[in-house]
Amino acid sequence: MSDLVVIAFSGRDTADRVLNDLRSMQREYLVDLEDAVIVTRDDEGKLKLKQSVNLVGLGAMSGGTWGALWGVLVGVLFMNPLAGLLAGAAAGAGAGALSGALSDYGIDDNFIKKMGEVVCADSSALFVLFKKVTLDKVLPEFEKFSGKVLQTSLTNEQEEKLRAALSQHVAAS
Repeated sequence: MSDLVVIAFSGRDTADRVLNDLRSMQREYLVDLEDAVIVTRDDEGKLKLKQSVNLVGLGAMSGGTWGALWGVLVGVLFMNPLAGLLAGAAAGAGAGALSGALSDYGIDDNFIKKMGEVVCADSSALFVLFKKVTLDKVLPEFEKFSGKVLQTSLTNEQEEKLRAALSQHVAAS
């Protein structure tokens, strides 16, 4: 079961820095990120979402691979595997990109936009969907950032520990 954590930070780049730290912790197998989104507000007041998973590119790559495979197989039947490869790859990449653009993976976009309304001009929010997290090893890393927990699906005890870790920076300043 995945756990959702939404944290607001002061500063536009703070959520980026936290996500970079989480990615490095993922390489150490302390966390397993399913999805992550960063929300900021530009100077005109418009919300900007930065998805960690590029579904259009992922769909195009996957569709192109499957299209090329099927194109070669069909091309062999008609004695022209190279033409089948090219046509299949192009059709598959287009279909995969369209599929990726229309799909919603991980955290619901409507939920992100609704929660993102609390993001001010010079702040950011991080939406993280954890598959697995070793909280006792990860929380000390959060102590160098100050943030406000907006919503979690963690247990009450885990959420309190997260809130305490995020308030450590404020107390130390």
